[in-house]
Amino acid sequence: MPEYAKPMARLIEELKRLPGIGTKSAQRVAFHLLKADDGDAERLADAIRDLKQSLRLCELCNNVTDVSPCSYCSDSMRSSRQVCVVEEPTNIVPIEKSGQFQGQYHVLHGALSPLQGIGPDQLRIANLLERIQSSAVEEVILATNATVEGEATAVYLSKLLKPLGVTVTRIAMGIPVGGDLEYLDSVTIGRSLQGRKEM
Repeated sequence: MPEYAKPMARLIEELKRLPGIGTKSAQRVAFHLLKADDGDAERLADAIRDLKQSLRLCELCNNVTDVSPCSYCSDSMRSSRQVCVVEEPTNIVPIEKSGQFQGQYHVLHGALSPLQGIGPDQLRIANLLERIQSSAVEEVILATNATVEGEATAVYLSKLLKPLGVTVTRIAMGIPVGGDLEYLDSVTIGRSLQGRKEM
């Protein structure tokens, strides 16, 4: 890497640690910040500081929030009989955008991955089980990702949840709107055939 002044080099190194940011992008962002007004740089620094100081996990669902319980858990219009289990807080937004779910959420903060050393104890499973046992939840929707880790997590959770007397469902997976069969993998096509509905 070219020689930069120490403060610039330090900023570039820190930016490179962010997901999706390589050396070139880190350099562009660092030089943009250097050219920006002092007020812009201060607002960015304040936003990062506020993020770290103000946000925490919801005591019920583990979503990232500034108030606990979070807005989903405290919304009386949402059904407490359905809980949708997701891997990460970022998974909630696409579900909400669909407008098809009006229940509550539970965030695991990951998926089972023995190769990466992530077992059940590293996920937020214990408070999910407590929540199911101590409330009127009727259905748990497993909305983990369509990956090997996501599938393993869904199977593991299903085995834990079924004995608790709740209905355990898995989100359907298959061909996306606008998808062309010619370019889809066999697993996706297989899931589409398994999840077919009568018209």
